[in-house]
Amino acid sequence: MTDPITPPPELVQQWASEWMRSEAAWEAAWPVCRDNFMAARAAQWGADQELEACCEWADETGWQGAGDGLRTTRRLKPPSLKEQAIRELGGAYDRDKIDDTTYDTIRRALEALPDD
Repeated sequence: MTDPITPPPELVQQWASEWMRSEAAWEAAWPVCRDNFMAARAAQWGADQELEACCEWADETGWQGAGDGLRTTRRLKPPSLKEQAIRELGGAYDRDKIDDTTYDTIRRALEALPDD
């Protein structure tokens, strides 16, 4: 059996402080929500530890670059505001809500913005 992945006490204390500063601490059943908050943080921390170990293993066993690909695939980032705007613009265009010239002008302006 492997050793359990246990967050360091300092990190648990940080999570507890974050909980106390959150609005949720004052809006709901206090102990239950706190326990859920702490469990979610611990689960995410453990998943991150496992992911990093897998990425390290993949890179060390000759799968160069596989760790980065695995990390990217497992930790998808939500679409940027720019990506969301371009998608919404395309939807409006597809529903004939804007004309070709307006669509093209707005699309080019959005595409010119830096990716964040």
